[in-house]
Amino acid sequence: MHRRSFLKKSSITGLAIGFIPVSLFSQEEEFTVEELMGKADIDLYGEGFQAQKETCDAFMAMKAAAYQDGIDLKVVSGYRSFDRQEAIFERKYQQYTDEGMEPLAAIDKIIEYSTIPGTSRHHWGTDLDIIDGYPKVEGDVLVPEKFGPGGPFELMKQWMDDNAEKFGFYLVYTDQPKRRGFKYEPWHYTYAPVSIPMLTAFRRKNILALLEKEDFLGSEHFTTGFIKNYIQDNILDINPKLL
Repeated sequence: MHRRSFLKKSSITGLAIGFIPVSLFSQEEEFTVEELMGKADIDLYGEGFQAQKETCDAFMAMKAAAYQDGIDLKVVSGYRSFDRQEAIFERKYQQYTDEGMEPLAAIDKIIEYSTIPGTSRHHWGTDLDIIDGYPKVEGDVLVPEKFGPGGPFELMKQWMDDNAEKFGFYLVYTDQPKRRGFKYEPWHYTYAPVSIPMLTAFRRKNILALLEKEDFLGSEHFTTGFIKNYIQDNILDINPKLL
């Protein structure tokens, strides 16, 4: 498919990207349903992770800057296709229901951190789960406490707080007390110059109608009210800078 380009073709150097207002990139753009739902065959870039080219280039510039400060930014999850997200959702649904949870309770548990297939920001190739590759960490690395005081990723989180937005990256699911939807994810960053217009396009689609066409484990329990709340809370109650 035709590659989209949101940035001038000149290379990203140092902190230059940080001085370009995100609003300049929030121009109207058309995206297909397949692109927005992770069903399109798009060009992906990166070593050890996959992302759209603009996202990958910006991340590599940020990684180089962090390296100078003793931080090894490492992506543990980038682009995810619809099929990959479907497998994650179904695995968790099967696990929770096998443990005795009622279907709706299982779905509520899943969407504390995982998205419904077709609605993941990771489908866009703009969102990255990032850790520090230097500390030795046991068990699951994507745990909020590991990014807090005394945690192995505390210094990385502080560095990202100070520098990420200079490269166009913003935390999506913040620790704002009144925020609803997905729980706080201190590892989940989005490349705003591309993801903002993609979210704008996604909001214009009839998401309810799109999800009603899907058939995966647990989807038979979705109701109109549930999907409407999910859109409002999980898709849209995010860092306000990304809306």
